[in-house]
Amino acid sequence: MNADTIITFALGLILGVGLFVILTNRQTRILKNTLKKDADISIKEKSLALNEKFTKQELDIQTKEIELEQKRTAASSIKKELEEKAEIFSKKENELLKEQKILDEAKYNAKKLERFYRLKLHQITQMSQKDARQLLLQATEKDCEAEIELIRREKLSHSESEINDQARKILLASMQRLSSQAMNDATATLVQLPNEEFKGRIIGKEGRNIRTFEHATGTTLMMDESADSVLVSSFDPVRREIARLALEALVRDGRIHPANIEESVKSSEEAIFSSMVEVAEKAVFQLGLNDVSNDVLTTLGRLNYRLSNNQNTLEHSVEVSNFCALLAAELGYDVNVAKRAGLYHDIGKALTEEGHESHAIAGANFMKKYGEDNLVVNAIAAHHKEVEPESVYASLVMIADSISATRPGARTSSIDGFFQRVKAIELIAEEQRGVEEAYAIQAGKELRVIVKPEVVDDDGCRQIARRIRSRIENELSYPGVIEITVIREQRFNETAV
Repeated sequence: MNADTIITFALGLILGVGLFVILTNRQTRILKNTLKKDADISIKEKSLALNEKFTKQELDIQTKEIELEQKRTAASSIKKELEEKAEIFSKKENELLKEQKILDEAKYNAKKLERFYRLKLHQITQMSQKDARQLLLQATEKDCEAEIELIRREKLSHSESEINDQARKILLASMQRLSSQAMNDATATLVQLPNEEFKGRIIGKEGRNIRTFEHATGTTLMMDESADSVLVSSFDPVRREIARLALEALVRDGRIHPANIEESVKSSEEAIFSSMVEVAEKAVFQLGLNDVSNDVLTTLGRLNYRLSNNQNTLEHSVEVSNFCALLAAELGYDVNVAKRAGLYHDIGKALTEEGHESHAIAGANFMKKYGEDNLVVNAIAAHHKEVEPESVYASLVMIADSISATRPGARTSSIDGFFQRVKAIELIAEEQRGVEEAYAIQAGKELRVIVKPEVVDDDGCRQIARRIRSRIENELSYPGVIEITVIREQRFNETAV
């Protein structure tokens, strides 16, 4: 290599290095400017974001400060209102205390005046406390006459519907007081014989005929009552009727032996059961009822052979059904429901062998089993007050049952029971202080009470009558109503000669 080449190379190298340095510096400046711009932009963006955030926070703080200030204002207002109310309450409390003090003083002064005027009144009139009380009662009664008349006019001015509703309630409440005690049923039937010879035939050789008859019918024959009759005894009225028919048939036939007895009893059973259904169907048809099952008809027919104080139970049930229908029609209730409840109310008397409940409960359970309406079932169960009545129909059955049982001639009661009832009525009256004599007249429908005039005054007579009425209603069971008359009489006799 020559010197020119080297110089040229050196110059080129220096020139290249210089150019490289110049380009590098220029790129560095450009990069620095770019980075500085990016940094400035980023800083501005972050600064704007921070400013926005700080502005939002500042607004939130201002809003919360406003809300806090509003709450403080409201709290201050409430506090002020409470303070005002407390002040008012304190003033009223002070006023009440003052009024209470004035009232206490007035009461004290009133008592002093009462004692003073009572003493003065006693000194002036020389009246006893009893006389003064009587005078006060008379004056009070006179003062209240105007108010009583005003109340009466207000009551009379009520609407017609309200009066009708009240009248219905009064009618039911008053008529339910009609009641009567149950008596024992007849348990024997008399069968007439042509002559005394038939008794031997009925007994048979070594008693085989009578044993066969009693075993087949479930009854007892009493042969010693009279010469030309036999008494058929049984607690079951249907069995007693079967035995009566069978015995009458045997007497008419004249041939009395075990085979003929069994055949006669069987024929009588068929006749009785056919008769039961027939008489029950007749009763249902007479009442215009439907939807009655054969089992219910058969059970209902058994009541035709049962007596209550010589009143036929089926006829009594039909009568109760008619009474219920009449009452329901008058009061505006369902006549059909009332009829069914009245007809079935004693059906449990034909079910005595099927359970240990009372006839009312047994009858209700029996009719419920055959799908009877709940109103009817409750009326049957409640007609002797063994369960709570759930409708007016239970009350209707109670009323109709009492009317049918206590109407004149419906049933016969024993003389002993009548005397006991009359004696109980008289005893209640005689136990009252000041009563001299008491008489139950009109078959126990009226009670006359004579008091000692020197012991009992007119007001005392009124109190005695009320006490007697209350005790009779609460302690005795009686048909219809009992009139109570208290008599106070003074007589002064002189003889001029």
